[in-house]
Amino acid sequence: MSALDDRLRWVLRPELALLAAYHVPPAVGMVKLDAMENPYTWPPAMIDEWLGCLREAALNRYPDPGADAVREALRVTADVPAEADILLGNGSDELIQLILMAVAGRDAVIMAPEPTFVMYRQLAEGLGLRFVGVPLRLDDFSLDMPAMREAVAQHAPAVIFLAYPNNPTGNLYAAEEIEELLALAPGLVVVDEAYLPFAGTTFLPRVGAHDGLLVMRTLSKLGLAGLRLGYLVGAPAWIREFDKLRLPYNINILTQISAEFALSKPHVFAAQVERILAERERLYRALTELSAVRAFPSSANFILFELLSQDARAVFESLKTQGVLVKAFAAGSGPLRRCLRVTVGKPDENDRFLAALAVALDP
Repeated sequence: MSALDDRLRWVLRPELALLAAYHVPPAVGMVKLDAMENPYTWPPAMIDEWLGCLREAALNRYPDPGADAVREALRVTADVPAEADILLGNGSDELIQLILMAVAGRDAVIMAPEPTFVMYRQLAEGLGLRFVGVPLRLDDFSLDMPAMREAVAQHAPAVIFLAYPNNPTGNLYAAEEIEELLALAPGLVVVDEAYLPFAGTTFLPRVGAHDGLLVMRTLSKLGLAGLRLGYLVGAPAWIREFDKLRLPYNINILTQISAEFALSKPHVFAAQVERILAERERLYRALTELSAVRAFPSSANFILFELLSQDARAVFESLKTQGVLVKAFAAGSGPLRRCLRVTVGKPDENDRFLAALAVALDP
């Protein structure tokens, strides 16, 4: 054991040794279908108009600390209830972190059904909080409500995260079951609507009816992943407290200008969403016709599928060798160990994936 090792052990929390950094695989030259991005860029005329807006950016000045223009634009475009307030984050990840930083005590429990978005557990454990994952039903990845009721009663979680639709499974939990959890939960229930554009259903109108409900969204999946902008909607009392932990100027001036501009062009993104939805249906049908895989229905912009007789890692590597990058899961990923997840791309990208998958499945 070196002197540096001793110093690391003395300074750092021991639970960090058990964590791994979030890994993003290189994708240069690949058909990139691993990160749930909108594959479409903006029309050239829209790009020119946007660049004109950016020319007005005062890069020598700090940005508006509250990004008020963006928040007001979101209030209108997202139809945020008048009684609710909005907090902006550098992506949803920062908002999750702010919520968890505010939780009282290291013995507080953070809960989520699993498998789900890995950052709920990653950030909770990274902050030294207790994380309790409640397994989803294996047949359709729906909520196991008896298990959820028992876990809530036993652990009294300070925060429950519910991805709606869920990542990486793509399904929507039953609305009445989320309502039941809102009634049972002693603390916060955060409904993460990252994939709202493709799901067509939301809990946002219910914010005023439940003191413990927060709705979290991002502009990443809509087509602005490069901006890193998420927003949290809830009762002003919650937003005020979380805002005390937000770093000053967390939304930079280029993001503020770009987001306000993009939100003024909803028709462009609506048209892109329609194309993605059409391709999602085509891709799902094609996958269901393959006897070697089981595709799960999706309300997001990706599809999870299970390899019925072949090793998922081997199929992943074959796809990668052919220039197609999808999402693989770790060997110890429980119900996902035989699964891969593919983002819905452009028609030609989806065709490339299907052709590569046929090769990968060929014995």
